[in-house]
Amino acid sequence: MLADEGERRAQAGTLDSEVHLPGEWMNALIGFIGSVLPGWRDDPRRPAQTSEDALTAQLCAKLASASRHTPGWDFLQFRREEPDAADGRRAIDLAVAPSGSVIWIEGREYTEYQTLLPIECKRLPTPKGHKRDEREYLYSRFSTTGGVQRFKAGHHGSSHDRAAMIAYVQERDIPSWAVQLDDWIDGLESDAVEGWSAADKLSLLEYDPPSRVAGLSSAHARSSGLGGIRLVHLWIEM
Repeated sequence: MLADEGERRAQAGTLDSEVHLPGEWMNALIGFIGSVLPGWRDDPRRPAQTSEDALTAQLCAKLASASRHTPGWDFLQFRREEPDAADGRRAIDLAVAPSGSVIWIEGREYTEYQTLLPIECKRLPTPKGHKRDEREYLYSRFSTTGGVQRFKAGHHGSSHDRAAMIAYVQERDIPSWAVQLDDWIDGLESDAVEGWSAADKLSLLEYDPPSRVAGLSSAHARSSGLGGIRLVHLWIEM
């Protein structure tokens, strides 16, 4: 999903300890992650879970296994609760990093100690609770726990210009949530919430009803003198 199958096959084969990849390779990586989602959700051996932490731990295990057994992706590792490179007090839900290789993308070096792609995971809808904002996938009025909010503020991925978010859709369907998020962003703009505008809206790129998985994209200006960041959103109906 979100990547050409031929591009993925082109990476297959024995890898040297130093790998040079084109910039668009990141699209193939995100496509690989999206392709794993339906099989993970539908795996009869997967224990039933609803919490974000438990689902993300399961998904991390599935991605690690899938990459290890898929030619062309076996030089990657997936890690949970990885300290952010710029602010070690904050943890990234999922991080993709090299495993046993040094990867170069557009002149930038990544070792097993550097994150290739930071990923934030959220539930839709946001669980009800004290000081929980229903818009938490985007923004929270109570804290800095909003998913997109964290990237816009540079709290996550400040050293990256690209990141991803995964939504575990536990009620309603994906198209209705795409409309809902548009409405929330309109509300943030009309309420003059600093830094939010219609430019932050997500674009639905691809929705596959049989697999109940979708890909969306968004682009956001950031504060603190950082350049913009592009987010790819992978949503799966649970």
